[in-house]
Amino acid sequence: MLKGKLKLSAKAPRVFPDRIGSLVSGFDDKEDENGESDSALDFESGEELEILQPSGAGSGREIEDGYVDIMEGQLESRVRQRSEKDGSGLVSVKEVIAADEKRSDLEYELSQKEINLEKLQRIADSGLPEGRGLRATTWKQLLLGYLPPSRDLWEKELTENRQKYAKLKEELLLSPSEFTRIKEEALDSNEQNADSDVDGPLRRQEISHEDHPLSSGKASVWHQYFQHIEIAEQIDRDLQRTHPDMKFFSGDTSFSRKHREAMRNILRLFAKLNPAIRYVQGMNEVLAPIYYVFSTDPDEQNAANAEADSFSCFVRLLSDSVDHFCQQLDNSSVGILSTLSRLAELLKANDEELWRHLEFTNKIKPQFYAFRWITLLLTQEFNFQSILRIWDSLLSNPFGVQDMLLRVCCAMLLCMKSRLLTGDFVANLKLLQHYPDINIEHLLLVARDLSPDTSSYRLSP
Repeated sequence: MLKGKLKLSAKAPRVFPDRIGSLVSGFDDKEDENGESDSALDFESGEELEILQPSGAGSGREIEDGYVDIMEGQLESRVRQRSEKDGSGLVSVKEVIAADEKRSDLEYELSQKEINLEKLQRIADSGLPEGRGLRATTWKQLLLGYLPPSRDLWEKELTENRQKYAKLKEELLLSPSEFTRIKEEALDSNEQNADSDVDGPLRRQEISHEDHPLSSGKASVWHQYFQHIEIAEQIDRDLQRTHPDMKFFSGDTSFSRKHREAMRNILRLFAKLNPAIRYVQGMNEVLAPIYYVFSTDPDEQNAANAEADSFSCFVRLLSDSVDHFCQQLDNSSVGILSTLSRLAELLKANDEELWRHLEFTNKIKPQFYAFRWITLLLTQEFNFQSILRIWDSLLSNPFGVQDMLLRVCCAMLLCMKSRLLTGDFVANLKLLQHYPDINIEHLLLVARDLSPDTSSYRLSP
């Protein structure tokens, strides 16, 4: 057999093939007595890979070159750099195979005439694979049932919801003058059809006091419109600051402006439909993952209707936590202070030592750091890809988003236990308000293992 060397450049990480099984068929992992694999399944940048080439007729050099070309092409099609937050380098062969199996399982479940939500939740909880619109479809299914279990009803439901959204935009986002003009044109058209044979002077339109632009009455449509303009300006300022490191959201290109305009419509419409809450700063951060996932769906029709679908799912998502944005409910059983107390109780149940240190030694209350964690669903604590991964678990939790959210928040404290126990008020507050990089899968594993009913929980080493 001929042997060749394929060197993986540190600047150009290679990727494993789609059909990795075809390259490693019959390849079995074998562990030594220490439980370590001798299969060298993980590769670092710059590491040399030995390529065993088949013997046979033909030029050995041609075979060698052709084989290396195939290997390089196939490798570049699979391995992906993990998130910088995870800091774990290139994915292994095992992970590639596991991802392919998960993708196949997910596609199978989503292809059924009746979706099994429990199976879908189990798959999503371990992280949804990228590509093919799988995350978009699964989130729509998991986001409080935006898509019904029956696939036969999907097209009908989507069409109706998208039409409703278009009507809401027409009725609520137009200025009073535009809305009045459209209404008058419709009335004039009806009257002209009814009185087409009657000649006479044009009828003068009467404008009520409430419809006058200079009216200061609270019931005036113009007063409400100008008040809403201030909200729209706040939304615009916040959207400019949404993930400034991502060209999808930021910049002055037509591409980013289109996405900001769609998100602006969604947030303005939510504010109009919820006058008791209106728009609260940070809602743009909660909307961003939903809109991004839906608008990057490879299905062109779905991507074109990302704004309408995102609005419906955004409303459904916030329905579980909207009381956290209402200041009048802060001290109620459904307000943010009650939720923060639940977080403290969860920490006490799982690690009383850490709870006592924060509560009594440092005197750091959960509202000093976890208010933002909870109200914004952790969207400002991690990078964007990590947020998507965390949301897979939040949305797939059978007990609801808030249950898993509190578990993740508690796990964030437990994972920093050693640093928190040695830190003072200033150091710990800075640590929790600027949460450090962490392995997201480990964080979620800790969160799942938490139990509100036990105080004997210990972090695995």
